[in-house]
Amino acid sequence: MEVPTQLARSFLGSVLQPGTPTFDEVRRIHNGLVDRRPAVIARCRGIADIVDVVRHAQATGLEICVRGGGHNVAGRAVVDDGLMIDLSLMKGVHVNAAARTAVVEGGVTWKEFNRETQLHGLATTGGVIGSTGVAGLTLGGGLGWLMPKYGMALDNLISVDLVLADCSVVKASADANPDLFWAVRGGGGNFGVAASFEFRLHSVGPVVYGGIVAFPFKEARQVLRGFRDLAHNASDDLMLVAGLTTAPDGSGTPIAAIVSCHIGSAEDAEAIGRRIRSLGTVAVDALGPIPYVELNGMLDAGFPSGAFNYWKSTFLPHLEDDAIEALVTAYECCPVPTSSILLEGFHGLAARIPVDATAFALRDTGFNALVLGQWMDKADGDRTTAWGRASFDAVQPFAGKRRYANYLGADEEAGAAALAVYGQNLAKLRQLKTRYDPKNIFHHNVNIPPA
Repeated sequence: MEVPTQLARSFLGSVLQPGTPTFDEVRRIHNGLVDRRPAVIARCRGIADIVDVVRHAQATGLEICVRGGGHNVAGRAVVDDGLMIDLSLMKGVHVNAAARTAVVEGGVTWKEFNRETQLHGLATTGGVIGSTGVAGLTLGGGLGWLMPKYGMALDNLISVDLVLADCSVVKASADANPDLFWAVRGGGGNFGVAASFEFRLHSVGPVVYGGIVAFPFKEARQVLRGFRDLAHNASDDLMLVAGLTTAPDGSGTPIAAIVSCHIGSAEDAEAIGRRIRSLGTVAVDALGPIPYVELNGMLDAGFPSGAFNYWKSTFLPHLEDDAIEALVTAYECCPVPTSSILLEGFHGLAARIPVDATAFALRDTGFNALVLGQWMDKADGDRTTAWGRASFDAVQPFAGKRRYANYLGADEEAGAAALAVYGQNLAKLRQLKTRYDPKNIFHHNVNIPPA
């Protein structure tokens, strides 16, 4: 269709409006619970297109949202009656194997990223679901299998190219606009549209030691206690996640599972494997040498695009026995087999970086607890959502002050969410927001209001 006249005639992407054949396909994101209709979708091909769209949105008063991978559970990638800046066509991944760096565009997913970097036996911390977008995950933190050894995804950034609210294009790095570089590493999309990222890479793979070991649900309490003890003594080579979920065979049988990734020596990895298997009666054993790209896609089938999702997340500095009891009891009430409760271990480099080194404030050791409500039948929505809220409330007595931005739902109170995510960094972030986006143009996020 013809590009609206307010956009530059040189716009290289495509503009979709309601009624365009692909409009409904592009507006949909991973979470099927989010069903919003923008007034216009601008599918950008490059930075110049992004500049034109930001200028057009401000000239017309349209609210801006930005879509990279579209995985954010709160649906921040799409807004009713506004303008979606869609980066999903910007797929460039350029690996400099000699320098161990990669430059990637804003529409790249972690599956695409890992495919290119693993060609050279290189990787950086990234998402555990392959279809997750690099941009959103990184700007909000970036959990992944390599975080104990190499920090969060954002800790591996060298630079970011941004389109700001005034439509200028800047590079943010340690040497160029360092205050902005500090802010975007954890500040989400509050400061502009991130068009491309330069990452530091590390020698990882192509084969690591990882996978899943599952136990009968009746042993969940002892398994989680063993998981806690294993995590407390884990080396930086080991990442651990525990789950209360259902068997991967589709039977709906409840299980307690440990998923892990070890990137150290084979001898150490085998020893860790024996310790994991000793936590209970092994029901599923898929732990061993595995290509890094396969490990990163191993859980994809359990998170299908279009499923309905309602998540509640908090951080537990300690996994006390009473907290384990609360989690297991909560899962016993889970209404649908596609929902789960996850515990992601935080330790190593990701927890050693000072809180004020980046805007990302969750630098504690402990466990990120995620109550993951997911259902396929609309009729299950109310009871699964109610279960999610009740389960979240049950673990609040054990929660710390910080929370992980990328898991926050759309029903969080804005001020409380910002304080929980940014903590002591919020005041500085508000000052920088005033400098770079005083009108809060970029607010469809865990918003940082101008000071």
